[in-house]
Amino acid sequence: MLNRHAKIIRLIEIVGEVSGRKKLQKMVYIGKHLQMDFDERYEFHMYGPYSEELTLRVDELCNMGLLDEQMESKGAIHMYRYTLNETGRDFLRFHEVDFGSGERVIRRMNEENSRFLELVSTILYFNDLPYEEMKAKIFTFKSKQRYTEEEIQKGQAFVEELRAMMTEDDDSRLN
Repeated sequence: MLNRHAKIIRLIEIVGEVSGRKKLQKMVYIGKHLQMDFDERYEFHMYGPYSEELTLRVDELCNMGLLDEQMESKGAIHMYRYTLNETGRDFLRFHEVDFGSGERVIRRMNEENSRFLELVSTILYFNDLPYEEMKAKIFTFKSKQRYTEEEIQKGQAFVEELRAMMTEDDDSRLN
């Protein structure tokens, strides 16, 4: 059971800090879609794919003192930042989590903002649809975000970049 918790802690250890609950949700979803070893179940929600399991797991990690959560208020908006503390580092010593080539991908995802990762995760959610249908779903379900076709294409290119990073690292391990 705690292995699932350790994966979340390890993700945060890799990047040092994740700014935003939504961003963390999207990073795990995208990672899972790229065959990283995450177990959370997702459903489509107001901000794209969402996992209640992940929300509960992060709350448990904070309540157990393994992750630090800092809340910053910017007017009516609350932003949460997650960082690993010493107790969390000690916990990881007893739970080996190796994302392999996924570590570079996790770092790369953390360089992007949550709005863009929301788009990318939505693209992946509708990945099985033809391009025009996927685009129509994004324009319909994400109308408040006002994504452009150019952003959708950038999102698709980002997915391909991440996939290439995963296979590139796997290929170099085989040689």
